[in-house]
Order: sequence, then structure tokens, then C-alpha cells
Amino acid sequence: MNPLKVVITGGPSTGKTSVIDLLEKKGYFCVHELIRSMTSAEKKEGNEDEFITNPIVSVKDPEKFNKALLDGRVGQYQNALKKNTNVVFFDRGIPDVHAYMHCFDQSYDQDFAQPNYDYRYDHILIMPPWEEIYAVDNERFETYEESLRIFESLQSTYIKFGYDVTLIPKDSVEKRTDFILDHLNLI
Repeated sequence: MNPLKVVITGGPSTGKTSVIDLLEKKGYFCVHELIRSMTSAEKKEGNEDEFITNPIVSVKDPEKFNKALLDGRVGQYQNALKKNTNVVFFDRGIPDVHAYMHCFDQSYDQDFAQPNYDYRYDHILIMPPWEEIYAVDNERFETYEESLRIFESLQSTYIKFGYDVTLIPKDSVEKRTDFILDHLNLI
């Protein structure tokens, strides 16, 4: 089966997970974000005090962390294709790894970038920064200003890898979800 592959992305605290949760409640197959569990695991290894910004720059070995995140997202992609479903929603995609690395001035070589060409999505939907709903927590450390930079990096990275990006308007979770389903001709 070759389901429609849809990425919902954006900077931190833009409402992605709330929309993904509602899509899942509506019966759609959704792939959840990996980085929260990876950040929690990294913090448990003893460097919790070092987490003052995004995990990819706070961990002991950023290259190893990014590689594990990239491999995890590739694995999610491959596993999603095995599901008996017409559409898969991803809370972040493979290019997000590269967008964050670019945003935080980390370089990568062509071998590291290759999965962006090997594993393609059908639609990229991005949520803009939204200061009124912005919040930090135990796994989200970025400032609102950093979230603005991340948003720009996400847009430019997806475009660099050949995608058209659709902006999801700021609105309630329900209206954003309806926008997505309407945009994809699923309602």
C-alpha cells in the first residue's frame, strides 16, 4: 500500500501535537514525534542541567543524537508504509532534523542528507510561530525568538529539498484540523 504521506511541522509550541491528537481521534493513522522521548532519555543519562536550548545542541554528542533522530524518523517512515491505511500524518518529517541542524549551525554531509531524497512525502503543512500559545516545558527549551528562527529554517529546508509548503492558519485546533482535511480533500 502507498498511503498519502503528510507532514505536519512547525517550530516548538505551535499546536502540532494537538492537531495530530485530534486527527488520531478522528480515525487517521498518525506517527508521533520522537524527540520528546529521546530528550527525556538523554536527560536521565545525567546531563539534565545542560539543557538550556534545543536538545540537538544540549546533548553530550549532538552528531550521535542527530543520527539517532534521523534513523528514527526513517524507521517511522518505513513502518508507516506497512500500515493498511490511505493516509499517514507525521508529526515532523525527516527534513526537520536538517532544518534544526541548520538553524543551530550544525553541518552535515551528503550521506546524512540522502534520506531526504530517498523517503519522500506528498504534502508538507507547516504551523507558524504563535506567541499567544507559546509555552516551554521539560522537553521544550527554546525561546520564542528561537522558535521564529526554527520556523524560517523549516520552511527553507523543505523548499531546498524540493517541497511545496502550505501554511496552516492560526486558529482553534478544530479549525486547523478541518483546514488540513479540506486541503487534502479528505472531507
